[in-house]
Amino acid sequence: MAAQSEPNRPVGPTGGPATAPSVWPLLALYTLGRLVLAAVLVALLWFLGLGSFPGLLFGLLLSMPLSFVLLRPLRDKLTEAMAARSVTRKAAKADLRARLKGSDDPVS
Repeated sequence: MAAQSEPNRPVGPTGGPATAPSVWPLLALYTLGRLVLAAVLVALLWFLGLGSFPGLLFGLLLSMPLSFVLLRPLRDKLTEAMAARSVTRKAAKADLRARLKGSDDPVS
């Protein structure tokens, strides 16, 4: 009966409860990628003669769509990690509520 009451719990490769992947390294890598891309574009525009404030603005403006295209695989991994973490946290919250309520069935 316990197997029927736990259909939404994520299961790890060993059969135990799954742990969500760490979001922070992916988030740091994505942020670093965006900053590096913006810095490269600003430096390129300054090298091409569009210096000072307009070069900075155009570099930042151009980095937005380029990072959307170039960093898509990393952004997809980050989204998956955040979704997995959300599912794990919701399952843990439901377990805690069920234990506080005094029953074995998780609260829906």
